[in-house]
Formats: sequence, structure tokens, C-alpha cells
Amino acid sequence: MIELGLKFEYGREDVRRFSLPLDVGRSADCGLSIRAWRVARRHAGFQIRDAEVWLEDYGSLGGTEVNGRRVALYGPLRCGDEIVIGPCLMRVRDLPSEAGPAQPGLAPEIPARLSEPGPLQGSADGTPSAAPPVSVAIVQTGVSLDLLTHQRRLHERLVQALQLRRRDIGAMSDEALRGEAAHVLGELIADDRALSDDVDRDALVQALVDEAVGLGPLEPLLADPDISEIMVNRHDEIFVESRGRLQRHPLAFSSDESVLGVIERIVAPLGRRIDDSSPMVDARLRDGSRVNAVIPPIALRGASITIRKFPARRLQLDDLLAVGALDASMGRFLALCVQRRKNLVISGGTGSGKTSLLNILSNFIPAGERIVTIEDAAELRLNHAHLVSLEARPANLEGRGRVDIRDLVRNALRMRPDRIVVGECRGGEAFDMLAAMNTGHEGSLTTLHANSPRDALARLETMILMAGMDLPLAAVREHIASSIDIIVQQARVHDGRRMITSIVEVTGIESGRIQLQELFEGQMGPPAVYLGKGLAPDCFVREGAAEPLDMALFTARTVCEGHAWLDAQAGT
Repeated sequence: MIELGLKFEYGREDVRRFSLPLDVGRSADCGLSIRAWRVARRHAGFQIRDAEVWLEDYGSLGGTEVNGRRVALYGPLRCGDEIVIGPCLMRVRDLPSEAGPAQPGLAPEIPARLSEPGPLQGSADGTPSAAPPVSVAIVQTGVSLDLLTHQRRLHERLVQALQLRRRDIGAMSDEALRGEAAHVLGELIADDRALSDDVDRDALVQALVDEAVGLGPLEPLLADPDISEIMVNRHDEIFVESRGRLQRHPLAFSSDESVLGVIERIVAPLGRRIDDSSPMVDARLRDGSRVNAVIPPIALRGASITIRKFPARRLQLDDLLAVGALDASMGRFLALCVQRRKNLVISGGTGSGKTSLLNILSNFIPAGERIVTIEDAAELRLNHAHLVSLEARPANLEGRGRVDIRDLVRNALRMRPDRIVVGECRGGEAFDMLAAMNTGHEGSLTTLHANSPRDALARLETMILMAGMDLPLAAVREHIASSIDIIVQQARVHDGRRMITSIVEVTGIESGRIQLQELFEGQMGPPAVYLGKGLAPDCFVREGAAEPLDMALFTARTVCEGHAWLDAQAGT
């Protein structure tokens, strides 16, 4: 039995005892029925697990709060805990005798789900309702409950010990802080009699140091070269992408607070913030890996992190050829486009390899030219001596200081650039980018999200109109047709391969429609087949270059046998 003190917003107060397990919701079938619009039909449930009482939110829209913090799963509960569900404040007054005192935390496993209604019990208003029996469906995470319990307990003691030593932690280097944390943990573990002999103390120290001063269980995942993407859905649910395949990983955080701590350690050095008023953030790691984080209240299951890893080394065109992302003729043609200052747009879906290709093509920019890169969150790594990198900035706590990509593109025009590289066009900056391409900054490059070259043009039109320019559609299309020379279409195939599916030339405008001429085609296969269409690009013919084009580039046919992955080197 559990005894709860109930207090409603309209003034009613009551103290009731309920049998466990106990469901809370709007439905009359719940053991504790709260009839309010903010309460879901089956909102949350109290359960006994390992002789302790835990509370789980069943994914309700209104959410469940424990001691002022929204939770998806909380426990073990202790007397005095305050739970808010809809209009009802519940205070835990008494727990089953076998559920002794413990430090609260979050569960390392996905808990039991409830099945069909069973025997009748009393509801909050005295009417009988059904209490469903428990049907256990636990997903193993590969981390034992005992080990995570030890981690939570020792983590709290480590933080207290570091604070009591009155050390200036903020001024310490990462290595010094790790050394200090490892030393303190060694002392704590040596005095800890609760640890059994079969616990790997070295692994426990490493996990605790990573969680306290590093990125927790993300550390070994970031060090694994086979992993290209890391997705933390909640503290005990981590997925990774390895060689183009998504799979569940056995590692887990000890609690939701640990995930929040890792997010804070990532965004704080960048001058960005994440809190209830700004629950989403884009950031980057030191190696350039892209990070997106989302926290409650908009992340209903707990804080979520998505990391797209950066390659350990700079990719070259030969790396793309080796994995079959394009053929030699395509590679030579794209290199010529960059060298002869053609304006390129790289189009593709999420994770198709756009940024990787942009980085590689930048290697063909002549050394004597000045490049200005502009990004929302800096991730480009151009291997060029004369380079200026600019990054957009969100607003501060007062809502001031925001710097958009469009502002940076306008400012870049005053920086005497030979080429402007925009990491991704997403809005009104597309107009300024095209204006730069058409007014003395030929050879500029950018990427955008689209599923085909024709869709890319339509999206550019939409983004220019989003810029608030009072221009007729015909003028917008004229602007696009006169600015862009080549569109490169990237795609990610269902088996994880990234490849170039089309290279088209923008040849002009006719009857109000932008005309495209396909120069190369990539057929997904397998096996992947790359075809030249036998057409010379008009932009090369018009310029009258002294060095004529090799027409053999546009008639080649290449078959790429086997699978072709970019693996951990792939970007977006």
C-alpha cells in the first residue's frame, strides 16, 4: 500500500491509501481517477520494482512532475516527494515497509507496461475502478541495475567531494580535472563497502570520470571510428549508426540529469544556452562534429542528443572514388568546375553527404584566393591558407545579440572575398548568396536540402520569396538562372550508401521556366552505375577557355561493384 496526500486546485484535500501497482488517469478504470482535461486517459503509474516504488509517466501530453521537475520515469520514491498530475498535487506520506529509504534517481531500464483491467479498487472520489495487473516487458540495456545504482551514488559523492575541496574547477584543464576526479574516486571507492568484489573498479572509475567531467557514455562512442552518428533518445536509450545501419547500443546514462549535464558541457563553451525558455540548441564538439539537443518540456521522454560525427581525417576525392560515391569522370569534372570558378549548389537529403562533398571540392580552390565561410554551426574544415570562418549567433537571455546567416553574407561582401561558401541555405540568405554569385564572387559554393535538382530550384525560389523581396516570380527565376551554373544532387540509398545521382547544368530560362541539362547520371543499383550523357556544358563552351574540355568525360560509363559506404567519414 502507498499513502498519498491529495490536494486539488479547487481546494479539496484528502488522504487515501492505494494498493500497488496503481494507475493514475482520467479513465474510470484507473486506480486513482482524476477527471480533468489536463490528465490523460492513462496518465502515469506507481509500480514496485526491486522492493522500491517507482513512478512512470505513460507519455502524457500534460506530463508528470516530481519535486518541480518533469519526469518520464522516477524512483525510488520516498516520503515527502511531491507529485503533480494535472490539477492534483500528491504528497507521498507512507510507502510499503519493504520499500526502504533510498536516494531518488531515474531507472536504467524501460519499465513494465500495464495490460487489461483486473480487480476493482477505490478511486479518488470513492467510486470503484479497475486496477490492471502488471505485464512485464523489460528491454535489456546491457548495463546492470546494480552498477547504475553504484554509479548514481558515487557520482553524487564525487560532486560533493570536489566542491568540498574548494578547488577552482573552472580554471583547471581537462586533463587536470580528470586526474583530480579519478584521484577522489579512488579514495571514495576504497572506502565504499557496498561495492561487491565482482565489480570492475577500473571500468567504474572511467565511467564516472567520463560522466562527471566528460561526455559520459558518449566518450567511447565518439572514439569508435565505425560509428558515424549517435542518437540519445533518453538517458537509457542510445542508438548509433555504424556503416550505414542503425542499431541499439548497450551503453546508457545513469540518469536524466547526467544527459542534461553533458548538454550543458557541450553548449556552454560556445556561448550558447539551453533551458526551459530555449529548449533546443545546435552546437558542435571540438572536432567539429555537429550536435543537436532537445530538452523537456518539448522532449516528452527526456533530454535528447543527436551527434553527427566529423571524420578523424580530412577526406579527399580519392576517398569518395574508393567507396563508389561517384566515378572518376564526375570527379574530374567537378574539380574543373571549382578551378574555373563555376557557381555550385550541392543538393540532397539529410545525411546524404553534402557537407563532406563541399569540404572535398574546396580543396580545388587555388591557393591564392581568399575564402569566407558562413555557417549556422561551424562544421566546415577547409584546407586552405587564406580562410575566414564566420558563425551565426542566437539571441542572448535578453533576446538581443542575434546574428543571422543573412547578416553574415551581407557582411562577407565587404571582406574582399574571392569566394563565399555558405554551409547551408535555409531562408532569406539564399537571395544574398545568389546576389554574391552574380556580382563578382564567381566560384562560390553552398548546399541546400532538396530531393532533386528541379526541387532545389523550387526551394530556392521559395527561400528568396521568404526574404521579403517584393519581386515577381519571373524576376526571381531570372536571378536564379543567371547565378547558378551547376547543381550536384546527392542521395543516401536505403542500404546506407551515399552517392551522386545527378549533375545538371542550369542553361538559362525559357518561357518562364528554368532550363536544366543533365551532364551525368548515377543509378543507385546495386551495382551503382555512373553514366555520362554525352553533352558538353554550355557554361564551359561560352567562356572560350584556352584548355578545351575532354569530351571523353561526358561519355564514360562506370559500374561500381559491391557496397559503397562513406562510413564514419560521411557528413550531411
